[in-house]
Amino acid sequence: MSSSEIDALIEMMAKLPGLGPRSARRAVLHLIRKRALLLTPLADAMQEVAVTARECLNCGNVGTSDICDICNSEKRATGVLCVVEDVSDLWAMERAEVFDGRYHVLGGTLSALDGVGPEDLSIPRLIDRVTSEGITEVILALNATVDGQTTAHYIADQLEDQVTLTSLAQGVPVGGELDYLDEGTISAALSARKTL
Repeated sequence: MSSSEIDALIEMMAKLPGLGPRSARRAVLHLIRKRALLLTPLADAMQEVAVTARECLNCGNVGTSDICDICNSEKRATGVLCVVEDVSDLWAMERAEVFDGRYHVLGGTLSALDGVGPEDLSIPRLIDRVTSEGITEVILALNATVDGQTTAHYIADQLEDQVTLTSLAQGVPVGGELDYLDEGTISAALSARKTL
């Protein structure tokens, strides 16, 4: 590798989320030092993913086939659909290993400021899935932001009287201390309080 090729790799790595120029330099240097163990297999894996990765035609998850493993699984056909904003949210839910239904990835949230309307997201496909797949419950697992809540209310209006609508609980996280929480989180936690 010439110096310019290494610099180009550092620049590309620095564009990844969570990596700045310094972190990218350290990562590239580590990859070069461990060329046989890391760099070559990483390059091969990235080439393979570049060729095979695709979006699931059904839910919007990312996989290597037109219909992802979650949508293909008969065990997941529970009649419960969890709606998330992005694939990273779906993957976070899967890491928790607490949900055994299917998902629907919206591809973002409604945002008047950014000019994102329902037709820019997969909301029409969601409404079709509720009918065609015999969905009995839709869990709105959207972020607790203004745009996330706006999107949740819009979906709730569209699916009113068709299905049971639920949302994730909001409030104090496990291990959270009140002194470190913002007012919105404390307000949501107080509103969603439950009997002991």
